[in-house]
Amino acid sequence: MRGCLNRRDFLKGCSAGGLGLYPALSLAAQLNGGGPLAPRPSHFPARARNLIFVFLTGGFSHVDTFDYKPKLQKDHGKKVVNRELRDTSDKAFYLIRSPFQFAPRGRSGLMISELFPHLGALADDLCVIRTLHTDILEHFQATLAMHTGSATVPMPSLGSWLSYGLGTFNQNLPAYTVMAEHLPYAGAQVWDSNFLPPYHQGVRLLPGNEPIADLRSAAPSITLAELEERMLQDVNDLHARERPEDLNLRARSQGFETARGMMREAPQVFGLARESDATLAMYGCPRGDNKSFAWQCLIARRLIERGVRVVELIDTGSSNNWDAHGDMGEHRGKAGRVDRALAALITDLKERGLFQETLLACCTEFGRTPWGATPNDKGRNHHARAFTCLLAGAGVKGGMSYGATDEYGINIVSGPCHVHDYHATILHLMGIDHTRLTYRYAGRDFRLTDVQGNVLHDVLV
Repeated sequence: MRGCLNRRDFLKGCSAGGLGLYPALSLAAQLNGGGPLAPRPSHFPARARNLIFVFLTGGFSHVDTFDYKPKLQKDHGKKVVNRELRDTSDKAFYLIRSPFQFAPRGRSGLMISELFPHLGALADDLCVIRTLHTDILEHFQATLAMHTGSATVPMPSLGSWLSYGLGTFNQNLPAYTVMAEHLPYAGAQVWDSNFLPPYHQGVRLLPGNEPIADLRSAAPSITLAELEERMLQDVNDLHARERPEDLNLRARSQGFETARGMMREAPQVFGLARESDATLAMYGCPRGDNKSFAWQCLIARRLIERGVRVVELIDTGSSNNWDAHGDMGEHRGKAGRVDRALAALITDLKERGLFQETLLACCTEFGRTPWGATPNDKGRNHHARAFTCLLAGAGVKGGMSYGATDEYGINIVSGPCHVHDYHATILHLMGIDHTRLTYRYAGRDFRLTDVQGNVLHDVLV
């Protein structure tokens, strides 16, 4: 968000005594509770204050979940000519019907598969975008694109851009947290800040007994701990003042600050003793559970309550995920792991008055082909030309679908939505003009949506 004249250089060029205005303002900001992660004004009034980004790794099938195709059921076994993963030319394939039943749900009548009975019960809160499309069919690149907007060159993550553009409400906790039990495709690049200042990088939390490593202080005495903290702060401040342009140094200092804050607040976030039995039962989270996707969804709500700007939940890693080449029946177990918990998260946010200020985005890296190599195939291959993702919550119309695919779910026939459009819409709901959220690096201005992206105004309230 910089103009032609770098503000830092301008301020450093101004004089205020012998110090220059830039360090004076920096010191004033620190003394008054500011800092690199302090809340910043949005470009225009935001519909959403917070984002919960749910990523279902592997590519769930649109034609088996949220994009009902009765013609596909009827024409099972019929030949179609098309091109799929790693094919260099078109060839014949056989249409494969969905093994799952669909039914109209809610007053809106959205057609939703039996795989998602709990989310189906909340159909009137969901905006189903049926026309996502991406550029590359491989997991690594498609996952990277869904997080960073780039399928080739690693770029800053969506959460890092939001941290950079908006800051956070609670500097004792990271602005951008990622719950990832297993590493996804592309690894930590999906939550990396890349060329943005490093303190905007996502902080990975590991479900289990110790979500944040080394959280407990090793100091045997609180007096000793306080003395150590003050001494380290003085040394770090002196060192940083002599190196104002070292962003990595600034990031380390900010990291120490966040770590100290987490030592105070994180134990309360991850301790569920005060959550009622009814709430735990709604999520399907037994008391004592600290690892399941249900637990992760509940922690997401608790983090949002405490002022974390962006929480990402990554369902499974680069193996044993939604990549159902061999048998679509595997989707039953995957959906069972997330369906109840996601529905409970939406319900919980609504009951606590947080749904109208929290945006929930649920996506995957690509869809699945409506065909197989034989009429008896049970699995589906990668399909990037059309797939489905969801939005719900602040500023989004519920009980609607956006765009349409053809009668078999192969190609988009109306309302296309590129990954850049999905990101532009999320940023818009967070109060950001995606064309203005830029960062100058290596001689050019970069942004999440590159030189593309259109806001899907039809899905906005």
